[in-house]
Amino acid sequence: MEIPPGPPVLSPLVAEVYGIDYAGQIAIAKQVRQAFGETADIVDIDDSVEFPSDKVLVEVDRAKAARLGVEQAAVAQVLQTVLAGEDVSYLHGANVKYAVPIRVEYDAADKADLKQVLALRVRSMGGQLVPLSEIVEVIDTTREHSIYHKDLLPVAYVTGDMAGKTDSPLYGLFEIAGQLTDDPGLNQWYMQQPENPYEYSLKWDGEWQITYETFRDMGIAYGVGLILIYLLVVAQFRSYIVPLVIMAPIPLTLIGIMPGHALLGAQFTATSMIGMIALAGIIVRNSILLVDFINQQVIEGKGFEAALINSAVVRAKPIALTAVAAMAGALFILDDPIFSGLAVSLLFGLFVSTVLTLVVIPVVYYGVMRKRVEWIRTATG
Repeated sequence: MEIPPGPPVLSPLVAEVYGIDYAGQIAIAKQVRQAFGETADIVDIDDSVEFPSDKVLVEVDRAKAARLGVEQAAVAQVLQTVLAGEDVSYLHGANVKYAVPIRVEYDAADKADLKQVLALRVRSMGGQLVPLSEIVEVIDTTREHSIYHKDLLPVAYVTGDMAGKTDSPLYGLFEIAGQLTDDPGLNQWYMQQPENPYEYSLKWDGEWQITYETFRDMGIAYGVGLILIYLLVVAQFRSYIVPLVIMAPIPLTLIGIMPGHALLGAQFTATSMIGMIALAGIIVRNSILLVDFINQQVIEGKGFEAALINSAVVRAKPIALTAVAAMAGALFILDDPIFSGLAVSLLFGLFVSTVLTLVVIPVVYYGVMRKRVEWIRTATG
């Protein structure tokens, strides 16, 4: 059983319908709900529009009531008494702490019979008993719909969920949105609220909004982290080119992360993104170990090519051991329903990127620095 989404998500798939007229919003919400129903694997479809229920409006004929000497307030009071009940007196007893109200009210069966209610007689100011049916008019209508609001704007919701092999509701969302693009009078918004609340528009919410905001914020954090790593490495090696070489293996993590998720049938979640961000620092650490070892070998007088080969040979064991230690720690959260994405990213990303780093860094560093060997000896010596 899937755990239902909680606040702030109303449902995995949420379509918010805005417009100037609430009746028009209801009509569009019905069209959107129909599109939900015509899309494969969309289940638990519902909307916030209440089913129209019958309502009887009793309107007093003021002219006739005035001629018969019946006040409108008297009619309202009589109907209130027989339908909702009224305490007409209280019963006091010697052994009763609180007075017991004596309540007058029609029986439930009599309330359901409108003719029985209107047969009730009300006393006029002249003392005569006048049936309600002679001074009121019955109007059949429906109850008003409850109006939901979001950000002070009236809104109608259409909700649903995604089932089947493609569990992510984003696939269903884009398929429904493609069906609704044929309607020129309905604008669709994904990342922000509609700019014009007076035209009919649809805002997609639900897990899509949470997913977008999560990956947007994490993407920004990932970019800021890369910039900080670059600045730190620049300060360490006093070069603007070497940090680019050191950070070159960062994209290699994707070669392990994406196939790893596909191999295990896991979804790329927010925790997977966290593991991807963490891998950037781990891989840069391995690159720094290799580059620093190469520079130390060159300063000691060894040839540049020999230093490259020695770096991969000597540093391979400590780099592999640290990677294996981190992968072993990730094994314990591999079956966790929330942090499994983090474990998959660490396991496959570390394995592939560690192996490729031992090859990529020496090759790239050789291609970039083979004509700057003297600079290595002078700048880092």
